[in-house]
Amino acid sequence: MTETPAPGWTPSPRELERRSYRRRRRIRSQLIATGLVALVLVALVVAVRSSPGWPNVRELFFSWEHAREAFPAIASGFWLNVKLFLICEVLILVLGLLVALARVARSPWLAPIRVLAVVYTDLLRGVPTLLLVLMLGFGMPALGLQGVPISGTFWAGVALVLSYSAYVSEVFRAGIDSVHPSQVASAQALGLSRPQALRHVVVPQAVRRVVPPLLNDFVSLQKDTALVSAVAVFDAVFAARDYAAYNFNYTPYVVVAAFFVVLTVPLARLTDWLQRRWLARERAGQL
Repeated sequence: MTETPAPGWTPSPRELERRSYRRRRRIRSQLIATGLVALVLVALVVAVRSSPGWPNVRELFFSWEHAREAFPAIASGFWLNVKLFLICEVLILVLGLLVALARVARSPWLAPIRVLAVVYTDLLRGVPTLLLVLMLGFGMPALGLQGVPISGTFWAGVALVLSYSAYVSEVFRAGIDSVHPSQVASAQALGLSRPQALRHVVVPQAVRRVVPPLLNDFVSLQKDTALVSAVAVFDAVFAARDYAAYNFNYTPYVVVAAFFVVLTVPLARLTDWLQRRWLARERAGQL
């Protein structure tokens, strides 16, 4: 717990001196770190540009002309990646939470569901996401089942939801297990059943605690939407690969990478900020 200064309290000259020293030391550390990072980056740039093969690499990967020509198709395909990410994210949260609740269920009547939840998480976490995309994206349409969608985009999205919900369910379960058992005991002492205690007491606390790791998973999900190109879905990666195959130039891959970086870096920084904020609140005794 942090102590609140008494009304009218003013820091002593010694305390002001300590604060000034800590501030100068912090600024000095930041300047040193920034200078070292800039020095390393400059050294890397000089080393790359002075290498014998740099002219060929520049033409193959950093051609402004090819980047401009490929940009419209890549931008159109990237919008599909964004839509897949937004739709799959909602479904993953819902399915992951349901699987986590099934795994923490204690009723003997729910034992079969609990076993299925364990098998679900173990199986889908063991299968590589790319392999799952390939199996569902090509396998399900090939079955020719009546009323079953044959869209590769649909089944690639299903594969992403199934794969990531297995990981997210474990994140939710860790959050639920982190809530002290006394919380449930107190809720039951007030007359709530165990399901009601989970719904009103445990789950809200668990969700708040696992927001940073959830955002880390969704940073990975945004990048893994590129896997749908493996089943001939015309996303940004497919558009870049198509252009590169016809023009024998790999600049579109760099353009696609820039698209993903622009989207994922802000989300990663938000994740870091939330983690620091959560740790600060925990240390202050507010959680």
